[in-house]
Amino acid sequence: MNETALTVQQTARPHGFPTAEDFAFVEAPIPAPAPGSALVENLYWSVDPYHREMMDGVPGGFALDAPLEGRTLGRVIASRTPLLTEGEIVFHRQGWRTHAVVTPEEIRRLPHFDGVPLTAYLSLLGGTGLTAYVGLTRIARLREGEDLFVSAAAGGVGTATGRFARLLGAGRLVGSAGSAAKADHLTREVGYDAVFDYHDGPAAGLLGKVAPDGIDVFVDNVGGEQLAAAVGALREFGRVVRIGTISQYNNPDAPPPRFDHADIVEKSIRMEGFLVRNYRDLQEELYEFAVPHLQSGRLALDETVVDGFEHIVDTFLGMLRGENTGKIIVRAK
Repeated sequence: MNETALTVQQTARPHGFPTAEDFAFVEAPIPAPAPGSALVENLYWSVDPYHREMMDGVPGGFALDAPLEGRTLGRVIASRTPLLTEGEIVFHRQGWRTHAVVTPEEIRRLPHFDGVPLTAYLSLLGGTGLTAYVGLTRIARLREGEDLFVSAAAGGVGTATGRFARLLGAGRLVGSAGSAAKADHLTREVGYDAVFDYHDGPAAGLLGKVAPDGIDVFVDNVGGEQLAAAVGALREFGRVVRIGTISQYNNPDAPPPRFDHADIVEKSIRMEGFLVRNYRDLQEELYEFAVPHLQSGRLALDETVVDGFEHIVDTFLGMLRGENTGKIIVRAK
């Protein structure tokens, strides 16, 4: 076993798009577990868009010059508690480091499902999939046959939303993405009926072409111009599920979306945001919904896996530039 542990720390608040200079890899001896805890060697790290927002000094965000948090899977390699067994794989949130000391209260045990790879617990069966599932079943309350528009449809939540919506009986499914190649993947592989490249023009016109008869639900990962376009396209009793605001993470001075607020009243539109951490009690329900479809092959994983913890910062920056398709995960070599 390597005798050195690595952690990633944020060293500066970014102004606009972050750079590698805003982070530092810090070496230290591998920590020893205290009584009642265990040492975990991390195997897989989740890289998520919300990390960008946490870099800005928001309440509960990242502290400077301290190890960053994140969803992680690791193997217990030394235990000083009977509640954690050496060799077992656990989920925890002390990510962006090669090793972590955890207590039993800080981990979640992973059930074993035949034919389901470990990475699924960070994608469709993890926070990404739970976000999509909650958005569709609890916030949108999607009904069979309803038409959906999903922004950032090629990201982790966007691909999960598309695949889950198909299983839930959605009608026409349209999305936005950042390239023609991503749009092609979404229509060929994920189940979207049509996807536009948001670089190709004003969002309202592009959405009108792929959804000329309007939409019932908008799952919003982006905000900005696409949110405004969706409000205009929503039918009566339409719903907006607010998940993220990627368009503003690196441009805090961007003007807020401009739409006709009378539409909210006249069309009886409901707009609701949520934090997935408030729905962790639905984890078992997500397993019951998704695992049989994963095992049958009806549900596939959309993942971009990068090898090597030393690439985690570059992988994060690449995700912000839209270089991934589906959930992006870093894997230990």
